[in-house]
Amino acid sequence: MPKAFSNKAGFKGFGLTPPQILVLGFAVLILAGTLLLMLPVASAAGQSLGFVDALFTATSATCVTGLVVVDTGTYFSLFGKTVILVLIQIGGLGFMTMATLFALVFKKRISLRDRLILQEAMNQSTMEGIVRLIRRVLLYSLIIEGVGAILLTARWAADMALPKALYFGIFHAVSMFNNAGFDIFGDFRSLTQYTGDPVVNITVMLLIVTGGLGFLVLTELAEYPRKRRFSLHSKVVLSMTSVLIVLGAAVFFIFEYTNKQTLGPLDLGDKLWAALFQSVTPRTAGANTVDIAGMRQASQMFMIILMFIGASPGSTGGGIKTTTFTLMVGAVIAMLRGREDIVLFRYRVAQERIFKALTITLLALLFIVSITMVLSTLEDRSFLMILFETTSAFATVGLSMGLTPELSDLGKVLICLAMFAGRLGLLTLAYALGPKQGKPLYKYPEGKMIIG
Repeated sequence: MPKAFSNKAGFKGFGLTPPQILVLGFAVLILAGTLLLMLPVASAAGQSLGFVDALFTATSATCVTGLVVVDTGTYFSLFGKTVILVLIQIGGLGFMTMATLFALVFKKRISLRDRLILQEAMNQSTMEGIVRLIRRVLLYSLIIEGVGAILLTARWAADMALPKALYFGIFHAVSMFNNAGFDIFGDFRSLTQYTGDPVVNITVMLLIVTGGLGFLVLTELAEYPRKRRFSLHSKVVLSMTSVLIVLGAAVFFIFEYTNKQTLGPLDLGDKLWAALFQSVTPRTAGANTVDIAGMRQASQMFMIILMFIGASPGSTGGGIKTTTFTLMVGAVIAMLRGREDIVLFRYRVAQERIFKALTITLLALLFIVSITMVLSTLEDRSFLMILFETTSAFATVGLSMGLTPELSDLGKVLICLAMFAGRLGLLTLAYALGPKQGKPLYKYPEGKMIIG
């Protein structure tokens, strides 16, 4: 969280801090999406969707989650699907990023207030180069989504009419790059009919991974041939992402190899594709090529861990983020080795970053456990299923064991709260509800206590 936010810093006209503006902006966007999805024209049958279900769908799309209470492919009309698509795009890139796009198109000046909000939205520690970063965000998003849409359209043109294939290609490219996980194939089946399809698997996985790396990392990847170096942030993100994908694929391949409901009936090649895809998708994407509910409990628990870790900072994904998890692992290793500092790639990590990582991790754990405990008293389902659904919502993943459509109205509202908190971040919400105070002018004497 950048240091500079107070109610006096350029926000006299609104009386709001950047975190408060972000929270309010996302809330307004969700409300607008809810009202649009409640219109009879948004459903294929011409019926009005109830408020709670419309709110749930709008929240899931805006927070790029992918959990659904009605089947997206069969329930919604072209208008309704387009509303969801627009919410995914705005929610994934951030409403301030889209507002900046219009300002740049119409050659409007980006004010100091707007730059502060963008700094908070992109999770940057400085305003330097923030508008340049936004330009790159928009450019990279357009290129990656465009290439993904072309590849998927070309593949699906063999199975359906070209106009339909084009719409499917665009929808799923936007959904997967923004790590939303929405699909329009119908019957809640996601991509299960393409378990062993190389084109669909590779294209979708690349969209998910590039969307989850973060735009700062994408920028450094694009500039690497010229600069020949990566920052510490990019090194951590790329290395941890690679480790989690490879480890996840190995775990799912081993645990599910003989499971008749998932990998069991598949040949070796399809088993490898399915294991790799299920390792990538918990990184907040939400698509699946095998039945998640049919997995063994060990695999489901491991998937919860992957969802909790999530994607990387400044990306379209959620979770506590790969960098936070890396710092937690680094802290454990440093303590076991008797070292005071966490050293990554020959860089010492500042103590402030370690405290922030610890705060994010503990807040996330407490939030998920609290929501899970409340839901377990409301819904007559297994604890693992409820924990899975709650983690999926908070980490804005969208994977489901089938619980979401059966939730009570209060349960749906709680999951909406989890998605909203996960998309904005608990620290942002905390600062929005109560801006942090200035540094104290004195220090208390140091005390000692026994740990462990």
